[in-house]
Amino acid sequence: MCLAVPARVVEMPSVDTAIVDLSGVRKEISLALVDDVTVGDYVIVHVGFALNKLDTDEAEQTLALFAEMSSAPDTPGGLASR
Repeated sequence: MCLAVPARVVEMPSVDTAIVDLSGVRKEISLALVDDVTVGDYVIVHVGFALNKLDTDEAEQTLALFAEMSSAPDTPGGLASR
């Protein structure tokens, strides 16, 4: 199973790379697959590559859902038990 997550661009050290914030963790990613990214944009990140830009509202809703799931009690068959 693959997972791509939304991340906010916080720095752009070059035209082909960005530093993103993933829930407080900063990571350098490639922008080779996406055009017109600027600081403050949200991108979908998978294995170190931005796959596409994401609407700010959609990104924030997704991140809130991830936070809610990670704080859910451990239940049989639930995300926390995997």
